[in-house]
This record gives sequence, C-alpha cells and structure tokens, in this order.
Amino acid sequence: MSAFDALVRPALVRIAAPDCGYDPHGDRYWGTGFFIAPGWVLTCAHVVAEGGSAVWRNEPAVGITWEDGKRETTGTVVLALPYPDRPDDPPDRWAFPDIALVRVPGAQKASCVRLGERPPVPPASVGLHGWSRETGELGIRNVHGTLIGTDGKALITDWVMPVEGCSGGPVVDHQQGAVVGLNKGRGRDGGAVVPVTALRRLHDLPGGEAMGEALRAHDRYHLARYRSLDDRPDWTRTQGRLAGATGVSPGLRTQLYGHFAELPAPTAPGEIMDLVDQVKAWIRDDELPDALEDDPRTWSEGAGLLRGLRAPRRDGVRDLELDAVLLYAAHVARHVRGRYGERVDTADLTHWIVDESGDADRHLRREIDRLVSPGRPAPLSVREPRARADVLLEIDPPIYDLRYPWRVKLLLDGHTVSPLHFDERGVTRAQLRETLREPLADALRRGDSGPHLAAVEAVLPRELFDEPLDTWRLEPPQGGPEDAWATTLGQRRFVVIRDRRRYGREPAPEWRERWEAAEHGPLRAAPLRAEVPGAGPDAHTARVRRETWAETYDRLREAGGGTVPVYCGRVGSGDGLMAMHAALAAGHPLALWRTGAHDHTDCAEFHERADRLISAASTAWTVRGPVRSLRTRATDRAAGPEALADYAWAESIALMLDPVDRPPDGGRLEPPPLLGEGEQ
Repeated sequence: MSAFDALVRPALVRIAAPDCGYDPHGDRYWGTGFFIAPGWVLTCAHVVAEGGSAVWRNEPAVGITWEDGKRETTGTVVLALPYPDRPDDPPDRWAFPDIALVRVPGAQKASCVRLGERPPVPPASVGLHGWSRETGELGIRNVHGTLIGTDGKALITDWVMPVEGCSGGPVVDHQQGAVVGLNKGRGRDGGAVVPVTALRRLHDLPGGEAMGEALRAHDRYHLARYRSLDDRPDWTRTQGRLAGATGVSPGLRTQLYGHFAELPAPTAPGEIMDLVDQVKAWIRDDELPDALEDDPRTWSEGAGLLRGLRAPRRDGVRDLELDAVLLYAAHVARHVRGRYGERVDTADLTHWIVDESGDADRHLRREIDRLVSPGRPAPLSVREPRARADVLLEIDPPIYDLRYPWRVKLLLDGHTVSPLHFDERGVTRAQLRETLREPLADALRRGDSGPHLAAVEAVLPRELFDEPLDTWRLEPPQGGPEDAWATTLGQRRFVVIRDRRRYGREPAPEWRERWEAAEHGPLRAAPLRAEVPGAGPDAHTARVRRETWAETYDRLREAGGGTVPVYCGRVGSGDGLMAMHAALAAGHPLALWRTGAHDHTDCAEFHERADRLISAASTAWTVRGPVRSLRTRATDRAAGPEALADYAWAESIALMLDPVDRPPDGGRLEPPPLLGEGEQ
C-alpha cells in the first residue's frame, strides 16, 4: 500500500439507494464516489443514474455512506454530464465525460482527496480505488497499474482495470501524488479513466458556479489540513516527500491556492489565460504568445499551467517556476482589485506574495511591487485591457455531398493562430448552426478577458455570406420566456464576414491598397449594384437595365479609397453574388448588405442611412460598434412601433470586414490541435 492509498481510503464513499444502510451484500449498491471537499462528492453520471428520474429532478435521492459505514446521509446531484435525454430511461452506454457532482449535507468533517491540476504524462503509475461487491460482500478494493495513453478523450490503463462496482472511484497518479481521474469502466484490455480536467465542462452548465464553489472548498480544506497541528497524514506533506519533486513546493502551492479560494471566481478561461500569457512573456522576455491552448477555470489552475516553465535567456539564474507563480499571483491580485475595488479584500494574498518574494531578484521584486501597490503605475507586464483573442470560424466550400468542412481557432494578437476544434468531413448547411454552437462557445470563453469580449471573424465561401451568423445563440433554448431576452451572437459581440477565397493568400495589390485606405479613413458608401432603387444619383430614379459584372467591376475598381459597397439585399446568390464577386475582384475589404430573404421596399432609406453610418464611423475597425448597436435595436419589439420603424432599415444587416494581414500570409504559428480538442 502506498502512502496515497491510505489517504484515499477515508475519502471514498459508497453510493446506493437512500437509507440502504451498511448493506453488506450490496443488493442496492450503485457504485463509488469520493469527497473532493467537505460536502461535495464526485462520481460518474451512470452511477447516480441508478436512482432513476428522481436523481435528475434535483431531489435528495442519492444514498451516501462513508467512514466504513459509520456515516450515512442522502445527497443531491447538482451537475452532471451528459444529462440523459430521457431521465426515466437513461442510456445503457454513457458518453464522455460521465461525471456527476453531488452535494452532501452534514459532511463538513469528511476527509477529502487532493485533485491534480494537470493530466498525467503517460506512462504513469497509478492506483485505481473504489468499493466493490465482486467477492460477495462490499469492501474497498484497489489495484495498481499504468496509464499508457488516451482513447479519444478518456485515459486508458494497460491490462489493469477497476473491479465491478469501482465506477466513479478515484485514480491516483503516484508521481503527482494527486487524483487525476475517475474510473469510468472496463475495456477488453484495460480500464477507461475520465481525467479530472473534464470537470471544466461542468462549469459551463446552468448552475455551473457550484463546481467553482466545490473547488474553492477543496483548496480551503487542504490549507486547513496543512495548517492543522493534527499528526494524521495529509496530502500536502505526503506530496512533499515524493522523490524528484522540483519547482514550487506543495506547501507553498497549498497556501497560495487557499488564498485564491477567497477571491471572486474568474468569469471565463480567457481571463485566466490572459494573465498567464503576460507572466510567460515577462519571464521569458518575449512577446510571442503560446500557441498551445488550455482551458483553466480557476485561479489555481492558472498557476498550475506555469509548472516547468523554461526561458532560454534566463535558465540557471533562479527557479523560474517560483518566479512565475509569484508574478502570476501578483497579477491576479491586481486584476481582482481593479475589477471589484474595495468590495474584495486582497490584503492577505498581497501580504503572502510580499513575504514569499523576499529572496527574489530585484527586477522581479520591483515588478511585483508595482502590481500589488495601490496607485502605482502599471508595470511593463500589464498590457492594455482588451480581449485575449478573437475567434476565427473557417468554413470551406462544400465537398462530400454538399458537406462544409469547418474549423474554429483563436487568433491571438492578430498573428498567432491556435486551432481548437475541426471537422474536415464537414456538415450540411442546415447543420452548421447546431454543430458549431459548442465549439464557438468554447473558443469565445477562451478569447474573452473579463468584460472584454472576443470578436468573431467568419471566413466563409461566398454562397454562405447570407448565413445569419449574427442571429445565432450559443446557449441551447430552454423554452422559457427568458429566451426572448437572450442576446444573439451579433448583439453581444462584433461579428464580421471574411472571404474564404482570398483568405490566407498573398494579398493582391488593390486589396492591400484599399485596406490601408479603409484603416485610416475616411469612409463613404457606394452602391454594390447601380440599378438598386435609391442607389443612383437621383434617389427617385432606378436604372431599368441590369448592370453587368464588367460594368460593376469597372465602377467599383475606379471608386476612391475608403469606398464601402452597400447593397439592399442578399449577396450569396443571384445578382447580389455576381456584384460581390466584382467588388472582391476590385479589392474591396468592406461591404454592407442585408441577409433577409424578403424583398425590401425601403432601399432608398437603407442606402441613405448606411451612408450616414459609414461616414460617421470613419475607419474600418470603428464600423463594427455601430453595426452591433443596430443589430440590437432593430429587433427591439418592446420599444414601440415608432422606434422599431426607425431601425427597420438595419434588420438582418451584415458586415464584411476583411483585413489583408489577420493572420499575416506565411507568418502564422499554427500547431496541431491539442489531444481531444478536435474531431476526426
């Protein structure tokens, strides 16, 4: 038995029907769980599903027994993935991640495991723990084996598997000295393990703040145990005795994470990664952001991403991981104080940072002092507030029976591309909205930094230019009256369209010249097609003969710099598509049109108001804000008929904003997606 086996045992719980008592024969036994914090148990969704529909109605329908049968109560499932489509008839096979978080009242003195902050590095020696009735009576079982790799998103053990009944039990990485996963099931040659990093997905569910609450309680628990004079073994000191342990000591991490637990939770992964990026840039003395993405949900996870940090220019001067963690903690303190002001007390965290920085070199101490001292100017490691990254949605022309391949990426600093999700086989046009809902939501969470929201740049084939991306909602409809007040993608964020055909190519001279003119301004509108009513020199006269492609191209080619083609209709088909081909051939990087399918009778007003909008915006990037406002007001049914009519001209408005150098041709840093992030 390893030292960690002894620490796991008191945290294990039996999960069964309520009021089943000790039940030595296990007639009503469902599976295993374990305390991650006082009052919080983690297990598999398929384990609690044995309780039927009452479990999914948030009723106290889960029997929890711990301390070898001495303590018993009932728990309530507060979060689970996946949630069964038919609670009365759940599936036989549960999809990944198969996780449930159970609130357990009356368990404030329970022993708890230590969760790992990063996935194991295969091959890794592990212990698999749980309760089982395989030998006739219920008892605690554990086996030792090796994690050898992954199968999709699950970790796989080699020729060792949990015995029946251990589903939902913890898997301990002996090298990290922490729980890195849950037993999910048994395979032909080994066991399947759900990594603890899958817990991040619970944060995104309705009520997901409970996951953050449980993790903060987890960090408070381990700090209290570390500070306790109790002579019983604890996770922090046992981790400290691991052979080969380097970097920040377990004791220091436990203290820091306990301080983080008293702060307001971050709003999105991008808010954490933004600070991690700034710390890495300062430590490594370069501005190149990491291309490899992560998805942290707590301040503690952000510190965990700095493990093993290397800097070629500074190696050998000091423990860079400790420098990075201290600097990161100072960034968190400044960030939280700047966001919440006096409503949040960061004094304890600040005092801890100052105390632990006493032996740091003078450059780091000076940087930390600027961060934690109120009223001091921002140090060099603090950048101007903005979104961490924007989101690139790339959709290719259709292949394979009209299926559109797609990719979702982050665009950091306008140059670095980090892939997240993809499907090269593609989906039909009708499936795009539903298919892209979660990949886009995930990317936007990583791009947002506090109140600064990532923009969406949709790189589309021209026949999709009329796809109403701005009206998409990333949250699945709940069916209640609140859905009418939910913001759409284009109401909350900048959403622009880019041309797939010229994306990623060396820019044509006329495209580059027109983009430079649009960036500096001023802008003015011009009709995309000359025969559109209200678009000619005489607003009351429309041309009878349709303008040909050559005529459109010649007219738009001769238009001055800063000209924005405007169209009172659709551009993904018919005459509008022909004219859009001409505008793009002439190098125009901006255009404004309507995606609505019905015929418009207010085109004269549309062109007049669009001209005013574009002229007032003055430069390419500043057009996005007024367009976003119009998307909100044009659908405001509660404003009354007069106000609604005033904005009717902007209904279903679309904006093409197509820079020549985002990302620069030939200058991208684009690694393969992280394991488990894409779709094959």
